[in-house]
Amino acid sequence: MLKVLSILWNSFKMALQELKANKLRTFLSLFGITIGIFCIIGVLATIDSLQSKIKSDLSSFGNNSVYIDKWDYSGGPEYPWWKFVKRPSPKIAEMDFVKKKSTLASSMAFFVQTQETFTYEDNQLKGVNIYGITPDFTTIHAYNVAYGRGFNETDFNRGGPYAIIGFKVAEELYGKAEKAVGKTIAYKGRKLNVIGVIEKQGSAIINGYDYDKSTVVTYNYFASVYNPDNSNPTIQVQAKVGITSKALQEELTGIMRQKRKLSPTQEDNFTCNDVAQFKDQVESVFGDINKGGWAIAGLSLIVGAFGVANIMFVTVRERTSQIGLKKAIGAKSSTILYEFLLESAFLCIVGGLLGLFLVWILTVALSSVIPFAIVIAPGIIALAFSICIVLGIISGIIPASIAAKMNPVEAIRTK
Repeated sequence: MLKVLSILWNSFKMALQELKANKLRTFLSLFGITIGIFCIIGVLATIDSLQSKIKSDLSSFGNNSVYIDKWDYSGGPEYPWWKFVKRPSPKIAEMDFVKKKSTLASSMAFFVQTQETFTYEDNQLKGVNIYGITPDFTTIHAYNVAYGRGFNETDFNRGGPYAIIGFKVAEELYGKAEKAVGKTIAYKGRKLNVIGVIEKQGSAIINGYDYDKSTVVTYNYFASVYNPDNSNPTIQVQAKVGITSKALQEELTGIMRQKRKLSPTQEDNFTCNDVAQFKDQVESVFGDINKGGWAIAGLSLIVGAFGVANIMFVTVRERTSQIGLKKAIGAKSSTILYEFLLESAFLCIVGGLLGLFLVWILTVALSSVIPFAIVIAPGIIALAFSICIVLGIISGIIPASIAAKMNPVEAIRTK
């Protein structure tokens, strides 16, 4: 154990001596390692953080859910919007039919939306989303009420003028969110009684539901003011535990065809959109970006590896007489080999630390301007240092082998 620690300490000291004695040469040689590790950590940390944020945003659509809509969410450059716009909108009666027929659904909600300008006394806020929902919406979509309460069964049945408003709406109109409960909010000569304020959600990359700037009302109230057919209605269905969204999608397609009495030769005049497809698309895109990041990092690391190998060749030549003296007084070839390999690994670790420092500066800068925080996970740091160690051993293996095989007599004579 003491011997291993001695080798480690000697290698560490020699690496420090190399850094002090040849600062510019060592820095330039390690720069490739620094850029490579910067690329690896930077790309992986950014993508990992971005992926977590997008998945969190996508969860606002509801997990393992299918949306029945007249629109197809797949998009694309040749999207036939002209065909979809002519389709009939989903009806709440269709939701009731689907609810009776489906054996795979656990929750089902009808959702409509529009936008209005809301006022309270002299304060005005434009572009506020109004969401009309049925009871199961809060089961499919998890949001918390920070102040006040949510809707109860009586609210849904009677469709009274009650609203749960978003955090930004509450702050803009009432100064402080907690002051909104018990107040009224006005639009188009109508008034809503505020019974709750939704917990602050923050910025989203993918806007599923912008709860911060929304006013949530019951569907029955919404339908008494607006025409649901013109309010982007959707039937939102969540699968039972253990049931895949794909299986639910197939079942719902059959039930909707039955409800709309479509013959086998007629194409669907609706779309059962599987929310899981968004997550698959996101993972596919991030997979391609990861490959690009690794390709750039790989080139930089190869350049860095040659730089470190060059340092080690020069170091072995400069220390030839020292190597001979060590071997003459009893140092084993394996000890010489390990010392140079570890020195090479330490040099790569220094380059990796510089890369990590640059990534940290990048994360601090980016986190202040983008809608999510970039977090460097411990696993990513461990991966980076593992790469440094492996790269150091590979870079130093030939110079270290040359040093270990030296004849002590000839080495001592070398000047």
